[in-house]
Amino acid sequence: MKAIGFRAVGMRILAVASAVCLVMTIGCGDGKSGKKTETPSKGSNGSPTGSPVDVQLPADLPGSSEGGTAQPKPEPKMEPKPEEKPAEPKPEPTSEEKPAEPKAEPKAEPKPEEKPAEPKPEEKPAEPKQELKPEEKPASPSTGDSSQSMPAKSADIEIPEKHKISLEPTPNFLGKTVKPTPNPDAEASDEAGMKPYKETIPGAEVSFEMIPIKGGKYLRGSPDTEEGRKPDEGPQHEVEIEPFWMGKCEVTWEEYELWCLKLDIQRRKLKNQEPTENDRVADAIAMPTNPYTDMSFSMGKDGYPAICMTQLSAKMYCKWLSAKTGRYYRLPTEAEWEYACRAGTTTAYSFGDDPSKLGDYAWYLDNSDDKYHKVGQKKPNPWGLHDMHGNVSEWVLDQYVADAYKQFAGKVTKNPFMPGTTEYNRIVRGGSWDDEPPALRSAARRSSEKIWKQQDPQIPQSVWYLTDATFVGFRVVRPLRTPTPEEAKMFELDNQQVEEFLDYDKAQAGKM
Repeated sequence: MKAIGFRAVGMRILAVASAVCLVMTIGCGDGKSGKKTETPSKGSNGSPTGSPVDVQLPADLPGSSEGGTAQPKPEPKMEPKPEEKPAEPKPEPTSEEKPAEPKAEPKAEPKPEEKPAEPKPEEKPAEPKQELKPEEKPASPSTGDSSQSMPAKSADIEIPEKHKISLEPTPNFLGKTVKPTPNPDAEASDEAGMKPYKETIPGAEVSFEMIPIKGGKYLRGSPDTEEGRKPDEGPQHEVEIEPFWMGKCEVTWEEYELWCLKLDIQRRKLKNQEPTENDRVADAIAMPTNPYTDMSFSMGKDGYPAICMTQLSAKMYCKWLSAKTGRYYRLPTEAEWEYACRAGTTTAYSFGDDPSKLGDYAWYLDNSDDKYHKVGQKKPNPWGLHDMHGNVSEWVLDQYVADAYKQFAGKVTKNPFMPGTTEYNRIVRGGSWDDEPPALRSAARRSSEKIWKQQDPQIPQSVWYLTDATFVGFRVVRPLRTPTPEEAKMFELDNQQVEEFLDYDKAQAGKM
């Protein structure tokens, strides 16, 4: 019994000891797990807050090291910010995040696969379709090339009935309601029959002379070796010109004011004369508003060249003159003007290359006494034309394009012409009383400028006058072959001038 009792007591002691050990084991295990769970719980609790910092670190790399150490796990939660991948600086953060987050790697791996989806920006080489647009832009040169069709567009502009005659092509009424006034010398059926003639403006005691210019070819522009040459005078190129008559002198105030000051109408009223059919058409052509000052600026009128007119004004005068006489008059093209100025010569001036002889042929800065002079006082060129060099610069029809001659190089071009498209940058030729010798050369070109009208006090400024162009006038030509109405559109008011004219007419309350 003692033995049994002892054994039982021993078994109890063992049981108690085992229980104690078990309790201690459980207690120790709980304590460690508690601490361990606390640490991860702190980490997991901190990770949502820290993970944005980790993701932002690549952008905010100068930031604290705490963000980099404390928050590796957040990256999975920040991975929604692959939407920030457009910022594509964050591909590097993602590569750094992978080592920090083995568990997030499965999630991070799909997103590197989404980054290969970044080749889809490479599918933005659908932008090559935008490269096709540059190919469409070359179509724009063809638009520029169609500039010669510009005048035809004037048909698209609504023109009031009262301005139909002013703005329609002159040949529409020539030979129909308007008949040529008798003048045998002015008649010719071919070049051989052309001769000089005097045109007296019907109803007035005012006349001017016309010189025949035979057709032919010449080398337009100047050689590189010519003194005073400018780049816009080349390259030289061969041009063929049809025959025409040209005014022996520049248009004078006596001729011009019959139209611009309505003196022709006033004279008939004073004499109680009934208008002819030609007069009725001429009277229907628009005439300038009254100038705000004497446009000769006291330099003289009797026998002096008319000045200070816009190209539009000079064109409208030509239309009026055509209606009065029944013969087609217009401004020369730039190519026609230089052909007539050279008169068969190839030198800088029609008399040679020596500017010291200029005083015999031209009024210019050195001998003009700061003003223009009566026409026809200096020697003519070889074809009998006076003042082609100096006195006043002369309007031609063309728009100024600095490199225009390049398109004609290496070929013979017949009757070249650059139609007008803008209010300014239109060409005057010949130089003036206010210019030095190089500007008077046969090849010299000059374009109109806005400052030629800067003193005009009107609002809007006049379409008729250039208040500061006291050095600009014009002379007329008459082609042997009268153009068709469609051809004449090229030489009369162009689209820009028609719109400018109609806008000004509205500003004047339709008084023109």
